[in-house]
Amino acid sequence: MLDEARTRTRTLRTHMKAAGIQRAVFTDESSIAYLAGFWGYLGIEFGRPTMLVVYADDAPVVITPLMESEMVGAMTWVEDVRTWEDIGQQTWGRALAGALGNHPEELWVERAGIPAIVRNYLDETYPDVPVRDISPVLGAIRMIKSPLEIQVMKEAGQIAAAMMAAAHGSLREGAQEYESALAVIDAGTRRAAGFLTDKGWDRFVSPMIHNLQILQSGRDTSMVHRRASVKAYERSDPVYFCFCNMAQFKQYKLGFDRMFHIGEVRDDAARVQLAAIEAQQAAIAAIRPGVEAQQVAAAANDVYAARGYETGYRTGRSIGVAYLEAPELKAGDTTILQPGMTFAVDGGISIDGVTAGRIGDSVVVTETGCEYLTDYPRELLVTED
Repeated sequence: MLDEARTRTRTLRTHMKAAGIQRAVFTDESSIAYLAGFWGYLGIEFGRPTMLVVYADDAPVVITPLMESEMVGAMTWVEDVRTWEDIGQQTWGRALAGALGNHPEELWVERAGIPAIVRNYLDETYPDVPVRDISPVLGAIRMIKSPLEIQVMKEAGQIAAAMMAAAHGSLREGAQEYESALAVIDAGTRRAAGFLTDKGWDRFVSPMIHNLQILQSGRDTSMVHRRASVKAYERSDPVYFCFCNMAQFKQYKLGFDRMFHIGEVRDDAARVQLAAIEAQQAAIAAIRPGVEAQQVAAAANDVYAARGYETGYRTGRSIGVAYLEAPELKAGDTTILQPGMTFAVDGGISIDGVTAGRIGDSVVVTETGCEYLTDYPRELLVTED
């Protein structure tokens, strides 16, 4: 993984040279993981920035809190690791200024996602220096996944399948939503642990599946992104599991969703769910090299319209080391699909206060079409009594 991260950084430096960019500051965790091969678990939400400065002509610099520097130094291939402290004169601002120099002609940052405290520091320290956006440069590189990245995402897909099977197995009348969430965490963690060793870089990768489980059931099924509660399942309840903030491995994120029904499925719920499945399958059938991203969304939207539904739901998003990358499968995105692109592709219909239809999978674009990264039956899923 570290050799690949080093190669990506070399590729980025080549693009920077071609564009006349001398240095760029990366603050997004996914970008730092992609280029430097490490990530932390306590970051900017605690006012603790970690940064990567990439130069067109010199070796990159990592800036990290002193207390985490031992771990960072062991995880990354970058040799120049500079530390800062919470108190005293060794601040992160001083470390960043040392990496940028006294008179930069321009500042290249991830403009949409740079933490406010870092942006404020740059504005105050370099008030007359123009701020440019490096995100499109790195984003273009991240669009196409390498064979190693695809393999890691396939492993993430196997972890996600174990999570979904556990979710399915937890469903019964009277069981509570949070019990399903616990089953998901346990199954996913155990499957992830099977891919890891306690040697080398692997030993820094936690197998733990975490985050608040997105789970809606019964009349709340239409409430998108509601979290697991103590609500008990009732017969014929639809139950929706979304793993989009949980199905990940070695920082690579997937999209994966399924809808289940407890004991039986009502006719109205079946119609909605089957329409969502058909829309998703139409989108996936449209994915192949040379197609515009918006054409994939149009294929799904045609199904919704034919079934009498309206949706403002995005059909899909590119995935990788971030939850949302470019391009997106939605109207207006004219990006041409290429082999190696990876997407979460969804089917989604909400009928407020009544029910919903949802399904989601992750795929990789191949030379002739696409291949699933996630796998679980794509049909009406009804639990046994």
